[in-house]
Amino acid sequence: MRVGLLTGGGDVPGLNAVIRAVVKRGEGEHGHSIVGFRHGWRGLADGDVMPLTRSHIRNVLPTGGTLLGTARYHPHADDGGLDAVRATLEEERIEALICIGGDGTLHAASKVAESGVKIVAVPKTIDNDVWGTDRSIGFDTAVSIATEAVDRIHTTAESHNRVMIVEVMGRHAGWIAATAGIAGGAELVLAPEEPFDIDRVVRFLQHRHRAHASFSIIVVAEGAVPMEGSSMTYETRLGPFGEIVAGAISERLGAEIAARTGFDTRVTILGHVQRGGTPTPADRILGSRMGVAAIDAVSAGESGVMTALRGDDVVLVPLSEIAGKVKQVPAEMLEVARALA
Repeated sequence: MRVGLLTGGGDVPGLNAVIRAVVKRGEGEHGHSIVGFRHGWRGLADGDVMPLTRSHIRNVLPTGGTLLGTARYHPHADDGGLDAVRATLEEERIEALICIGGDGTLHAASKVAESGVKIVAVPKTIDNDVWGTDRSIGFDTAVSIATEAVDRIHTTAESHNRVMIVEVMGRHAGWIAATAGIAGGAELVLAPEEPFDIDRVVRFLQHRHRAHASFSIIVVAEGAVPMEGSSMTYETRLGPFGEIVAGAISERLGAEIAARTGFDTRVTILGHVQRGGTPTPADRILGSRMGVAAIDAVSAGESGVMTALRGDDVVLVPLSEIAGKVKQVPAEMLEVARALA
């Protein structure tokens, strides 16, 4: 069988572990030929192909990014995109397709699957907001990076008696903010799930600095917003591809806190640092497990499904179950962050 493989959306650490697992398992156990498409769905629509053999995946396990390249392109949203995808698959004699991506890529996968293409998907996103799986590839590395940043910020915050705001990624869900905030001992975590009251934030900081501390750490997700009726007005700023402009909420929050409290307030925006570098062992293992599960599913004739971590097991869930859904941080976890302030 000739099996196509692509990575779509933003890069995350652990993608090469998936690619490596698909190739090694596909060739060694099932005797398949693996064909890679460069730059995600765009490469599939354009016919930008490359062979994937054991020689191509040598020593890629500890490397970040994706050896296939990636792009934010969705064929179902482009006039003629689905027809171009089907034409490439037919020309390359691809019998099944494995796509690795986040919500946008997986939504595209469900649309392509509906057109009759055999597809197995693998979830990756540092935001960890893909519905149906306990964890997505890339999340553990991003949390490790964010937690280390919060640890480092602590020393300069305390030395200079500052309020330090650390902005992390998370447009629709605050998984990185909540997890890194708890692990790093932040005083406040602001996440998209719970719009914040700037007046309560200010009162908390003033009380803390009067009572027992001269510094504070706030971890804020890029998608956090003030609650309706708050004395802080703010409209989320979006870029040309619908992405949130990095630093918009943290810079505004920092200015509000400084003006209302008089505290020396500084902002650190982690941005794409969270996506880069060497994947943690947890992401290498998860990527490897999901890669094996994906190629095994293809070999068993499965289609329209996604690999998912449920407890300790990697299982298959229908793409139709996850379409249009966002996995948000549970209220209990956000309550833990508040309790440890």
